[in-house]
Amino acid sequence: MSIVPRTLTADDLPGAEELLRQAGSENFTVANRLLGAETCRHLMAIYGYARLVDDVGDEAPGDRAALLDVVEDELAAVYAGGPAAHPVMRELAVTIRACELPEGPFRRLIAANRMDQTVTRYETWDQLMEYCALSATPVGELVLGVFGAATAERIALSDRICAGLQVVEHLQDIAEDHARGRIYMPAEDLARFGVDEASLARADVRSPGPLRGLVAFESARARQLLSSGAPLARTLPLRPRMAVAGFVAGGRAALDGLGGAPDGQAPSRKRAFASAFTRAVFGR
Repeated sequence: MSIVPRTLTADDLPGAEELLRQAGSENFTVANRLLGAETCRHLMAIYGYARLVDDVGDEAPGDRAALLDVVEDELAAVYAGGPAAHPVMRELAVTIRACELPEGPFRRLIAANRMDQTVTRYETWDQLMEYCALSATPVGELVLGVFGAATAERIALSDRICAGLQVVEHLQDIAEDHARGRIYMPAEDLARFGVDEASLARADVRSPGPLRGLVAFESARARQLLSSGAPLARTLPLRPRMAVAGFVAGGRAALDGLGGAPDGQAPSRKRAFASAFTRAVFGR
């Protein structure tokens, strides 16, 4: 007798409390009190959705593709004007309607996690950037939507910041990603610096050797992305400007922590953050 698989529902997704408690451990501030309670609520709703999709794609037991289908069905229900079953999606529905956010960025985040189920290596930097266009840049577009500032010019600058932050995260998580069977460092760069998979498993980026050279190379790329997107902050009103400046400064400080500052120019972490924040906010 054949067993009919049970249909998965929103009850099979990670719980809201489990997802949102992770906000305090993120590298970059999810919501800042300076932005006001309503804006923070909307940013937390977007964070909850992104965290839900990522946790399903990275950690959920069982059929992750089917669970991503559940998330996608919940998203479709929200945009059709119907009720969502998961608490995170119900909260997101409030934000979508209040801020008139488009559906595309939310779907691209799901597409990135579908890709993670089948793609575990990237041959070139361009391929990695294509992945970042699904996994990272949609978040920046949605944040600009919450700020009421999602023009094409600003989205283009935001895309650079978000891609840079994604590369920073990949650099921080080299060993963790390797343990999951994924390598985000481009294969062409691994070959250029003579880095083998055993080195990725250890991820000792501070010790002299090929991996340190690779991390410095990719850190420079990430720093350039952040710098080229940083002018976005100065196009925004003061409070959103400070939030975006904080994202950029946090990325730069994280790179300095990886040893990504130019030789002889590595300031303290606090001083690096303060300097980057001042440049982004005040243009100096």
